[in-house]
Amino acid sequence: MTGLTLTLASCGSPIVDPPPIPQPQTRVQDTRTFTAVTPAFKAIAGAQLYQGTYDGLQGKAGYALEVPAKWNGQLIMYTHGYAGTGDKLNVQEPPLRAYWLSLGYAWGASSYSSNYYDVQSGVEDTNALALKFQALTGQAKPGKYLIMGVSMGGHVASASVEKETLDTAKNKVTYAAAMPVCGVLDEEYEFQWLGDYTLAAAQMAGYGAQKYPQSDFQKLLPDILSALFTDTSGANWQVNSAQGTKLRDLAKQLTGGERPVFNLGFSSAGLQGAVLSTGGSDGTLTGILEKNFYGNIGIDYRWTTGPTETVAEKAFNDAILRVKADPDANPARAGALRWLPRVSGEISVPVLTMHTTGDFYVPFKHEQLYNKAVAANGKSNLLVQRAIRAAGHCEFVGAELAEGFNDLVKWEAGGAKPAGDDVTTPAVLADPNYGCKYTRETRAGVAACTVATPLSN
Repeated sequence: MTGLTLTLASCGSPIVDPPPIPQPQTRVQDTRTFTAVTPAFKAIAGAQLYQGTYDGLQGKAGYALEVPAKWNGQLIMYTHGYAGTGDKLNVQEPPLRAYWLSLGYAWGASSYSSNYYDVQSGVEDTNALALKFQALTGQAKPGKYLIMGVSMGGHVASASVEKETLDTAKNKVTYAAAMPVCGVLDEEYEFQWLGDYTLAAAQMAGYGAQKYPQSDFQKLLPDILSALFTDTSGANWQVNSAQGTKLRDLAKQLTGGERPVFNLGFSSAGLQGAVLSTGGSDGTLTGILEKNFYGNIGIDYRWTTGPTETVAEKAFNDAILRVKADPDANPARAGALRWLPRVSGEISVPVLTMHTTGDFYVPFKHEQLYNKAVAANGKSNLLVQRAIRAAGHCEFVGAELAEGFNDLVKWEAGGAKPAGDDVTTPAVLADPNYGCKYTRETRAGVAACTVATPLSN
């Protein structure tokens, strides 16, 4: 040591070791490989179609781009929903494809370079494709970019216009407007909901988890269902009058409160199956994260609506397993998006959302939480939300989507802000006619609106 160091040491000053270098977290998702499939769409008459593969965040991704002969210079990026856990990556066709082309819009869609719930890949790969538009088509650079997404793609679309995304994405695109429909609009809530419902169902059935994850949940599931439902053989499950009814009412409170079509969505075999298939998960979103994202500390499970919990509810809350989420499960990352990009309401462009009131997989409460987040950032003037009376996840008809799109682009182009629905006031949502204003087709099993609502101009 030098004389100075010896002097300091002899005076009792501590020798401080350098701080440890933080080690990057690793995820199972990073070890997975996928194969991009070249799309085989047929061009719509009067349009030029381009399709193939390109370099994405985690490897190759498939793409499709289509440009009408009388292109208006604007490009709509379409972001698809959750595509499962397979190794094949497929481009999905936008529901408004032909309509967009008829109006003069070009569109593009990516398969993303990975499957699973990989929203980071969805954002980066969609943006990368938008930026490659000129190179892949030989067309001029778009004068304006718009984005529309469904389900997980709604998460991609809403995250794409967030300030944090604009600040940290590797591939940066400034969209002029966004239309997330049936979307995950609060990334924490979606996985909170899935964890809450499966834990509560097991507890209500008498098979409550003793540890997390409840690794035997799927093995116990037939017994859980037998304790809650009288019939699970058809398209619509029937709850029993005891624990099953309580579970249904508990789920209603967790997903947004009293509203039309909730019971029909709850009974849907397909939606119940999708939600219950997540039971026993470890909170990493099947390897998208490295640590547990789920926690239910402080959650008050209620199936009644009185001002205070009942004795039975208190007993239930005392008995159900409590889980603490890892606070560092979805960390901010230097020079990159979070693994699960945030939707926090920091928007600067018009956003129009749509959600079915009975959606049991990505519940209507997403709209309520997004409304609150946008308002907290002082951006309510940029948000329009619409409720559709249907039970299915993303169960929209073409007229509803086209109307929403038209209203959004007119607004973005300088027109008046279009009307929407109040998604937060309990008394409004509980009205039997809630959602009639923008529902354009009565669905099977759903009560018709008592007063016809004219199409918006």
